[in-house]
Amino acid sequence: MQLIIDVGNTRVKAAIFDDDVMVAKKVMALPLFIENLGDFVADYPVKKAIISSVGRLSEEQARSVQLRFPTVVLSHNTPLPFVNDYSTPETLGVDRMALVAAFAKAYPGKNGLIIDAGTCITYDFINAEGHYKGGAISPGIRLRYNTLHNLTANLPLLETHMPEHIIGDSTEMAIHSGVMVGIVKEIDGIIDQYKHDFEVDTVILTGGDTETLSKRLKNSIFAHSNFLMEGLNYILRRTND
Repeated sequence: MQLIIDVGNTRVKAAIFDDDVMVAKKVMALPLFIENLGDFVADYPVKKAIISSVGRLSEEQARSVQLRFPTVVLSHNTPLPFVNDYSTPETLGVDRMALVAAFAKAYPGKNGLIIDAGTCITYDFINAEGHYKGGAISPGIRLRYNTLHNLTANLPLLETHMPEHIIGDSTEMAIHSGVMVGIVKEIDGIIDQYKHDFEVDTVILTGGDTETLSKRLKNSIFAHSNFLMEGLNYILRRTND
Protein backbone atom coordinates (compact mmCIF):
# COMPACT_ATOMS: atom_id res chain seq x y z
CA MET A 1 0.00 0.00 0.00
CA GLN A 2 1.08 3.58 -0.70
CA LEU A 3 0.76 6.66 1.54
CA ILE A 4 -0.01 9.86 -0.35
CA ILE A 5 0.59 13.20 1.40
CA ASP A 6 -0.54 16.49 -0.13
CA VAL A 7 0.54 19.51 1.93
CA GLY A 8 -1.28 22.80 1.48
CA ASN A 9 -0.84 26.13 3.26
CA THR A 10 -2.91 25.20 6.32
CA ARG A 11 -4.05 21.61 5.83
CA VAL A 12 -2.61 18.24 4.90
CA LYS A 13 -4.57 15.69 2.88
CA ALA A 14 -3.42 12.12 3.33
CA ALA A 15 -4.64 9.01 1.52
CA ILE A 16 -3.91 5.30 1.43
CA PHE A 17 -3.93 3.58 -1.95
CA ASP A 18 -3.99 -0.14 -2.64
CA ASP A 19 -2.61 -0.21 -6.18
CA ASP A 20 -4.91 2.32 -7.95
CA VAL A 21 -7.74 2.23 -5.41
CA MET A 22 -8.03 4.82 -2.65
CA VAL A 23 -9.03 2.97 0.52
CA ALA A 24 -8.77 5.79 3.08
CA LYS A 25 -8.48 9.58 3.18
CA LYS A 26 -8.04 12.12 5.96
CA VAL A 27 -7.65 15.90 6.18
CA MET A 28 -5.45 17.19 9.00
CA ALA A 29 -4.35 20.57 10.31
CA LEU A 30 -0.74 21.18 9.30
CA PRO A 31 0.61 21.81 12.84
CA LEU A 32 -0.88 18.49 14.03
CA PHE A 33 0.09 16.49 10.97
CA ILE A 34 2.63 14.11 12.54
CA GLU A 35 0.50 13.52 15.64
CA ASN A 36 -2.50 12.53 13.48
CA LEU A 37 -0.57 10.58 10.86
CA GLY A 38 0.30 7.72 13.20
CA ASP A 39 -3.33 6.93 13.92
CA PHE A 40 -4.26 7.26 10.24
CA VAL A 41 -1.74 4.69 8.98
CA ALA A 42 -1.93 2.33 11.95
CA ASP A 43 -4.28 -0.16 10.28
CA TYR A 44 -2.58 -0.25 6.87
CA PRO A 45 0.62 -2.02 5.75
CA VAL A 46 2.14 1.03 4.08
CA LYS A 47 5.28 0.21 2.10
CA LYS A 48 6.17 3.60 0.61
CA ALA A 49 5.10 7.24 0.64
CA ILE A 50 5.18 10.40 -1.43
CA ILE A 51 5.08 14.00 -0.19
CA SER A 52 3.83 16.86 -2.35
CA SER A 53 4.14 20.18 -0.56
CA VAL A 54 3.13 23.65 -1.68
CA GLY A 55 2.85 24.73 1.96
CA ARG A 56 5.15 25.09 4.93
CA LEU A 57 5.95 21.50 5.81
CA SER A 58 8.88 21.64 8.21
CA GLU A 59 12.02 19.59 7.77
CA GLU A 60 11.19 17.83 11.04
CA GLN A 61 7.74 16.84 9.77
CA ALA A 62 9.13 15.59 6.46
CA ARG A 63 11.88 13.68 8.26
CA SER A 64 9.31 11.96 10.48
CA VAL A 65 7.68 10.48 7.38
CA GLN A 66 11.01 9.61 5.74
CA LEU A 67 12.21 7.74 8.83
CA ARG A 68 9.06 5.64 8.87
CA PHE A 69 8.65 4.82 5.16
CA PRO A 70 10.72 4.91 1.95
CA THR A 71 9.60 8.35 0.77
CA VAL A 72 9.64 10.32 -2.47
CA VAL A 73 9.56 14.11 -2.01
CA LEU A 74 8.10 15.34 -5.27
CA SER A 75 10.17 17.89 -7.21
CA HIS A 76 11.05 18.75 -10.80
CA ASN A 77 13.79 16.10 -10.56
CA THR A 78 11.29 13.29 -9.91
CA PRO A 79 10.65 11.06 -12.96
CA LEU A 80 7.28 12.06 -14.42
CA PRO A 81 4.93 10.21 -16.82
CA PHE A 82 4.96 13.04 -19.34
CA VAL A 83 7.46 15.26 -21.15
CA ASN A 84 7.79 18.56 -19.32
CA ASP A 85 8.18 21.38 -21.86
CA TYR A 86 7.80 24.13 -19.24
CA SER A 87 10.60 26.65 -19.81
CA THR A 88 11.29 26.88 -16.05
CA PRO A 89 10.58 23.33 -14.80
CA GLU A 90 12.07 24.07 -11.40
CA THR A 91 9.27 26.62 -10.78
CA LEU A 92 6.37 24.37 -11.76
CA GLY A 93 4.22 23.64 -8.73
CA VAL A 94 4.25 20.05 -7.55
CA ASP A 95 0.46 20.11 -7.37
CA ARG A 96 0.32 20.93 -11.08
CA MET A 97 2.80 18.11 -11.82
CA ALA A 98 0.53 15.65 -10.02
CA LEU A 99 -2.58 16.79 -11.90
CA VAL A 100 -0.87 16.42 -15.28
CA ALA A 101 0.40 12.98 -14.23
CA ALA A 102 -3.15 11.95 -13.37
CA PHE A 103 -4.33 13.06 -16.80
CA ALA A 104 -1.49 11.22 -18.54
CA LYS A 105 -2.60 8.00 -16.85
CA ALA A 106 -6.37 8.41 -17.21
CA TYR A 107 -6.56 9.90 -20.73
CA PRO A 108 -3.54 8.83 -22.81
CA GLY A 109 -3.53 10.12 -26.38
CA LYS A 110 -5.86 13.03 -25.58
CA ASN A 111 -5.38 16.78 -25.72
CA GLY A 112 -6.32 17.78 -22.19
CA LEU A 113 -6.97 20.85 -20.09
CA ILE A 114 -6.84 20.38 -16.31
CA ILE A 115 -8.43 23.12 -14.20
CA ASP A 116 -7.78 23.16 -10.46
CA ALA A 117 -10.16 25.52 -8.65
CA GLY A 118 -8.64 26.19 -5.26
CA THR A 119 -6.89 29.14 -3.64
CA CYS A 120 -5.68 29.87 -7.14
CA ILE A 121 -7.25 28.59 -10.33
CA THR A 122 -4.64 26.82 -12.41
CA TYR A 123 -4.98 25.78 -16.03
CA ASP A 124 -2.64 23.11 -17.40
CA PHE A 125 -2.44 21.77 -20.95
CA ILE A 126 -1.00 18.43 -22.04
CA ASN A 127 -1.15 17.37 -25.68
CA ALA A 128 -1.99 14.00 -27.19
CA GLU A 129 1.73 13.20 -27.56
CA GLY A 130 2.20 13.45 -23.80
CA HIS A 131 3.97 16.83 -23.77
CA TYR A 132 3.06 19.25 -21.00
CA LYS A 133 3.07 22.78 -22.45
CA GLY A 134 2.10 25.00 -19.51
CA GLY A 135 -1.03 26.99 -18.78
CA ALA A 136 -2.16 29.84 -16.54
CA ILE A 137 -2.60 30.87 -12.91
CA SER A 138 -5.51 33.05 -11.79
CA PRO A 139 -6.88 34.15 -8.39
CA GLY A 140 -9.45 31.75 -6.94
CA ILE A 141 -12.83 32.55 -5.39
CA ARG A 142 -11.77 33.38 -1.83
CA LEU A 143 -8.71 35.25 -3.02
CA ARG A 144 -10.92 37.54 -5.10
CA TYR A 145 -13.36 38.22 -2.27
CA ASN A 146 -10.48 38.86 0.16
CA THR A 147 -8.63 41.15 -2.24
CA LEU A 148 -11.68 43.33 -2.88
CA HIS A 149 -12.10 43.77 0.87
CA ASN A 150 -8.43 44.17 1.82
CA LEU A 151 -7.39 46.57 -0.94
CA THR A 152 -10.40 48.89 -0.87
CA ALA A 153 -11.70 51.09 1.92
CA ASN A 154 -15.43 50.41 1.79
CA LEU A 155 -16.11 46.99 0.28
CA PRO A 156 -17.25 44.31 2.75
CA LEU A 157 -15.79 40.83 3.08
CA LEU A 158 -18.49 38.40 1.93
CA GLU A 159 -19.03 34.67 2.04
CA THR A 160 -19.14 32.82 -1.28
CA HIS A 161 -22.48 33.11 -3.02
CA MET A 162 -23.45 32.30 -6.61
CA PRO A 163 -25.92 35.01 -7.76
CA GLU A 164 -28.91 34.21 -9.92
CA HIS A 165 -28.51 37.33 -12.06
CA ILE A 166 -25.53 39.08 -13.64
CA ILE A 167 -26.77 42.53 -12.54
CA GLY A 168 -26.07 43.20 -8.88
CA ASP A 169 -28.70 45.57 -7.45
CA SER A 170 -26.69 46.24 -4.27
CA THR A 171 -23.01 46.52 -3.44
CA GLU A 172 -23.01 43.01 -1.98
CA MET A 173 -24.75 41.51 -5.01
CA ALA A 174 -22.43 43.45 -7.33
CA ILE A 175 -19.42 41.87 -5.59
CA HIS A 176 -20.96 38.41 -5.87
CA SER A 177 -21.63 38.98 -9.56
CA GLY A 178 -18.15 40.32 -10.21
CA VAL A 179 -16.43 37.44 -8.42
CA MET A 180 -18.62 34.45 -9.20
CA VAL A 181 -20.01 35.28 -12.63
CA GLY A 182 -16.58 36.61 -13.56
CA ILE A 183 -14.89 33.32 -12.64
CA VAL A 184 -17.47 31.22 -14.50
CA LYS A 185 -17.09 33.36 -17.63
CA GLU A 186 -13.30 33.21 -17.31
CA ILE A 187 -13.26 29.42 -17.09
CA ASP A 188 -15.72 28.98 -19.96
CA GLY A 189 -13.79 31.46 -22.09
CA ILE A 190 -10.46 29.74 -21.48
CA ILE A 191 -11.97 26.33 -22.24
CA ASP A 192 -13.40 27.72 -25.50
CA GLN A 193 -9.99 29.13 -26.45
CA TYR A 194 -8.18 25.85 -25.80
CA LYS A 195 -10.79 23.94 -27.78
CA HIS A 196 -10.36 26.34 -30.68
CA ASP A 197 -6.57 26.62 -30.64
CA PHE A 198 -5.52 23.12 -29.59
CA GLU A 199 -8.54 20.89 -30.26
CA VAL A 200 -8.82 20.00 -26.58
CA ASP A 201 -11.28 17.14 -26.26
CA THR A 202 -11.10 16.43 -22.52
CA VAL A 203 -11.45 19.00 -19.72
CA ILE A 204 -10.96 18.09 -16.06
CA LEU A 205 -12.22 20.28 -13.22
CA THR A 206 -10.89 19.52 -9.75
CA GLY A 207 -10.12 21.34 -6.50
CA GLY A 208 -12.11 22.61 -3.54
CA ASP A 209 -14.47 24.84 -5.52
CA THR A 210 -15.39 22.23 -8.13
CA GLU A 211 -18.93 21.67 -6.87
CA THR A 212 -19.65 25.40 -6.68
CA LEU A 213 -18.49 26.07 -10.24
CA SER A 214 -19.27 22.93 -12.22
CA LYS A 215 -23.04 23.44 -12.29
CA ARG A 216 -22.71 26.89 -13.88
CA LEU A 217 -20.24 26.12 -16.66
CA LYS A 218 -21.66 25.84 -20.16
CA ASN A 219 -18.79 23.64 -21.30
CA SER A 220 -18.81 19.91 -20.66
CA ILE A 221 -16.23 18.93 -18.04
CA PHE A 222 -15.28 15.87 -16.00
CA ALA A 223 -15.27 16.61 -12.27
CA HIS A 224 -12.64 14.62 -10.33
CA SER A 225 -12.41 15.39 -6.62
CA ASN A 226 -9.38 13.12 -6.01
CA PHE A 227 -7.51 13.77 -9.25
CA LEU A 228 -4.40 15.20 -7.59
CA MET A 229 -4.11 12.30 -5.14
CA GLU A 230 -4.48 9.83 -8.00
CA GLY A 231 -1.68 11.59 -9.85
CA LEU A 232 0.62 11.43 -6.84
CA ASN A 233 -0.13 7.74 -6.44
CA TYR A 234 0.71 7.15 -10.11
CA ILE A 235 4.01 9.03 -9.80
CA LEU A 236 4.92 7.03 -6.70
CA ARG A 237 4.09 3.70 -8.30
CA ARG A 238 6.22 4.48 -11.37
CA THR A 239 9.12 5.81 -9.32
CA ASN A 240 9.33 2.63 -7.28
CA ASP A 241 8.68 0.07 -10.04
